[in-house]
Amino acid sequence: MKKDFDYIIAGSGCAGLSLAVRIAGSKELAGKKVLIVDKQPKNQNDRTWCFWEEGEGLFESIVHKSWQQIEVGNSFLRKQLDIRPYRYKLIRGIDFYDRCLKILKTNSNFSFEFGDIESVFQTGITLNGREISADYVFNSIWEKPELGKSQYWLLQHFEGIYIKTASSAFNPKKAMLMDFDTPQIDGTTFFYVLPFSETEALIEYTLFSPSLLNRKEYQSTLKNYIAKKLDIQDYEVVHSENGVIPMTNYKFPISESNIINIGTAGGMTKGSSGYTFQYIQKHSVALVDALSNGGSLEKASIVSKRHQFYDSVLLNILHNKTIPGDQIFMTLFKYNNAGKVFKFLDNETSLVEELNIISSLPTLPFSRAAIKQLFT
Repeated sequence: MKKDFDYIIAGSGCAGLSLAVRIAGSKELAGKKVLIVDKQPKNQNDRTWCFWEEGEGLFESIVHKSWQQIEVGNSFLRKQLDIRPYRYKLIRGIDFYDRCLKILKTNSNFSFEFGDIESVFQTGITLNGREISADYVFNSIWEKPELGKSQYWLLQHFEGIYIKTASSAFNPKKAMLMDFDTPQIDGTTFFYVLPFSETEALIEYTLFSPSLLNRKEYQSTLKNYIAKKLDIQDYEVVHSENGVIPMTNYKFPISESNIINIGTAGGMTKGSSGYTFQYIQKHSVALVDALSNGGSLEKASIVSKRHQFYDSVLLNILHNKTIPGDQIFMTLFKYNNAGKVFKFLDNETSLVEELNIISSLPTLPFSRAAIKQLFT
């Protein structure tokens, strides 16, 4: 029976639109009919994506700001770091959506529909009571799974505000990546300060913990940090954002027959850090290559078992509060080249490089956590 579309992309967030744009740019997949489905159009500046990258990537034209100089610190130590060959980049949600939609809406092979996806099955989806068929469904919809033994589920949750100050207050050439100089009561806790100019910055309050705070707690803590730590009294809040990202070593299924999971649903959120944007880009490239060459979509996963194991060990430590998270991250940056740390967090290091980095961390607690993860 003839299918309605070649591919259906369920969800038009970062994963769905990134894959769609890669498909649109593939000569081998020219002519493929693609349906993109979501509850509603993406026309709000609802989030920010940060990532590090060497050179220029596909979305370089919409990078709102980037930094090569960063700072990390806690109450005992401050480190000024040059992260070459990487730059730390920020993309605003609305710029990403507009860029992707501009590309896709000029291609007649791409269609959009909006509504509630009631089910995803091997040959298509049910949308608003109607079945739509395809050869493949690329699914970004996920729910919290039932965890097994030695599987952990923390939340990276945050509240951020974009402020404009009345007078010069920031150094736009340097980003504060992690400021741990705040009580670590609920779990690993830190602030970002990402300056766009001398008077504009995005400031975020972030925690790694099992449960969320109430909205007033995020807001009051941010207000206190800006007033007391940054010594800024006169400012305007231009925009606010919040989010929740799972940090887990649960192995999300890559595929279920002709359903191919993408984004967080496909395991593209790094368990130990919550970073997702660049993993989505790598996965999208791998999927398009497999579609173009007739390769296995299931084998298009870009996360090795070795790096999954490292994530599991760190999550074991964070879950059990064996070592405070701020100490772990500060130790990584204190004793290792910053560029190598970013390469390690990007899952691109060699085994030798990884052993050098791991050897800088406290041996006994990490060894115990590693043994537990190996044998459970």
